[in-house]
Amino acid sequence: MAATRPAVTLTALSGIPAVQPGDDIAAILGDALQDAGLSLRQHDVLVVTHKIISKAEGRFVDLTRVTPSSEARALAAATGKSAALVEVILSQSREVVRFRRELIISEHLSGVVMANAGIDQSNVPCGGERVLLLPEDADASSAALRSALNARFDVQIAVVISDSVGRAWRNGVVGLALGAAGLPALQDLRGRRDLQGRELKVTQVALADEFASAAELLMGEADEGLPAVLVRGISWREPSVSAAALIRDPEQDLFR
Repeated sequence: MAATRPAVTLTALSGIPAVQPGDDIAAILGDALQDAGLSLRQHDVLVVTHKIISKAEGRFVDLTRVTPSSEARALAAATGKSAALVEVILSQSREVVRFRRELIISEHLSGVVMANAGIDQSNVPCGGERVLLLPEDADASSAALRSALNARFDVQIAVVISDSVGRAWRNGVVGLALGAAGLPALQDLRGRRDLQGRELKVTQVALADEFASAAELLMGEADEGLPAVLVRGISWREPSVSAAALIRDPEQDLFR
């Protein structure tokens, strides 16, 4: 008998309309799944870009209505960015980690370190003076979306809310999990054995980030218009852990 060959499939959901504040994301994605003839299965993972979550949650800011502080004006002068945009970045940040011309790296209120506190102007309607913030609580948004889809399809799936981020020491962006529900976002393999029987002492896997980055291959970064990807074929046996577990404790952070 031939050995079973593991396989993973990724399916982008098409036909998702432009999302507006107050829209029911679970209903929109559920309809897209049904229109694509996809019946959800146990351990399916739906990866959703944060932008449609943030849009539905009304996380827009009009920069013309922002009054910059003196701190924002000073940082704007140093980076060449709009003072109003810098003020919004500061409002969404615990601290500014590094900055140079045209770039601010900050620790978002969620603990994620990223450019501009994740504030985005790409694929945001209504002109260049409107920006989009990250979801206020991406783990909670993931849990709510998962609960609604589980109820509609009568199955237990997982949800990951993703964004694309740059990395220290590496060029290019990859997918990263801002929120997760229904899976071990941080998969702890300590205590398991390798092929030689050695006990794993430190190995932890950022499973939610791996789902986010895989989905990014189909979501794209420009005008693809594919904000949700269904990932099928991965299973786990560890208990569910939210994406908050992916944030390294400050006392273990050797790079700041």
